[in-house]
Amino acid sequence: MATSAVSMSSLRAVSAVRGDGRRVGGIVGGRYSTASRALAHRRASPVVRVAADMGPEMKASMDKFLGENKVVCFIKGTKDAPKCGFSNTVVQIFNSVGVPYETVNILEDEGLRAGMKVYSAWPTFPQVYVDGEFYGGCDICIDGYKDGTLKEAVDVAMMS
Repeated sequence: MATSAVSMSSLRAVSAVRGDGRRVGGIVGGRYSTASRALAHRRASPVVRVAADMGPEMKASMDKFLGENKVVCFIKGTKDAPKCGFSNTVVQIFNSVGVPYETVNILEDEGLRAGMKVYSAWPTFPQVYVDGEFYGGCDICIDGYKDGTLKEAVDVAMMS
């Protein structure tokens, strides 16, 4: 699987937001990494987070990619070399379930990482999608694995 198929290097807008929610800067268009670096130089007060707005082209690309793959895990690292314990747990769960799945290394592209947080409305990784729908993160996968609902969802996806 080529990560470039889901690259989010071009986001529509990036905004710097203070802890109280007040917008303190932003850039429309361009690359996420360039925009976030530029905002860092314009900060008048501490900025807690940078919020990205995914453009329609990136959303369409992500919709297409998730539609072409039954199970996708956006993780830190790869299925052969996860880079965090939560990602490793998700990989072990899907290896145990024994179904084909794709992984996307969100550490390779900061724009992808930011874009996926917007796409899923989920702030952390890993993020797991089953049959094109957001399933959840590590804790939800653990619970689904334990009670059998993850296997059921994956089995239904594989038959569709």
